[in-house]
Amino acid sequence: MCEYCGCQDVTAIGDLTREHDEVVGLMGKVRAARTAGDIDEMAAVARQIADILAPHTAVEEEGLFPLLADDFPEQVAVLRAEHRHVEHVLVAAATRTPTDPAWPGALLDVLQDLRTHILKEQDGVFPAALTSLTGSDWDAVDAVRDRVGIRISPAASR
Repeated sequence: MCEYCGCQDVTAIGDLTREHDEVVGLMGKVRAARTAGDIDEMAAVARQIADILAPHTAVEEEGLFPLLADDFPEQVAVLRAEHRHVEHVLVAAATRTPTDPAWPGALLDVLQDLRTHILKEQDGVFPAALTSLTGSDWDAVDAVRDRVGIRISPAASR
């Protein structure tokens, strides 16, 4: 992932990046489970991904995106729509293994879309936020994180 602009030194971006890294790692587990034909494991890992993305998405959509929406309205709208797209597929596994035979393929497809989405955020949104947000803006993002909870600690991703 990107490390060239220094944006990960901002606590909020560092947390979001670690969550991205954890989700990307779980994507490999989904692919391995699909190769093994283990749909139950795919669903279990999809639930882990959803558990990471719930607070992560709240921080972005309630904290970061509103601060960027005036300058980047189209981009923020696309990112929000992509969140809904990912959630739509993950929610099918929220309480059980989906029985729809198309779901495993849909999950793999949406995870590829999610990978692209993560790159958009890390290579575009985060550096843009670094250059355009103020200290009080970052405090507002951190307040959302405090409300929704920190999903992983810095040590957990190392």
